[in-house]
Amino acid sequence: MSNHFEIFGLPVSPDVDVKALEARHRELSLEVHPDRFASADAKTRRIALEKTTALNDAFKVLKDPFRRALAILKLKGVDLENEQAAAKVQLPMEFLEEVMERREKLEDLKAKKDLPGAKALAVEMTQLRTAILDEGMTALKANDVPLATLKLGRVRYYTRFIEEVETFEEEVLS
Repeated sequence: MSNHFEIFGLPVSPDVDVKALEARHRELSLEVHPDRFASADAKTRRIALEKTTALNDAFKVLKDPFRRALAILKLKGVDLENEQAAAKVQLPMEFLEEVMERREKLEDLKAKKDLPGAKALAVEMTQLRTAILDEGMTALKANDVPLATLKLGRVRYYTRFIEEVETFEEEVLS
């Protein structure tokens, strides 16, 4: 089975030209789209559907820097998308304490229905996430898998926090 990079004929790299990726996605989509095989036999139609699904999945992963970084780590034997594997990443205690403090603060803000306060916290976390993701990408470029694993493990925490604020915002606004 091909990896996401192979599907697009790209080298495994943290750096991807997203505009070129989008153009290649459109090109490949036209080649494998199931509608082109509507009058073909069932097996051919199924294969076209599988190729389209794989192409779209690969596109979603490669256009997102974090998901792309996780895919590269997975190719190097580290699966941070697997909860058990991710739990084994030894993050520094001070980082975990910092995350716990911010989560407690978020819980307080949610209890008070303080959406502006929660959004301000999410902005902070987004800035931290961006900086740490950049550090993780730099580590991947240097083929420093342990450091990249540590950095991207942290990004997972920031991402979940930001998603929690987004969920809170949807609840408040609905």
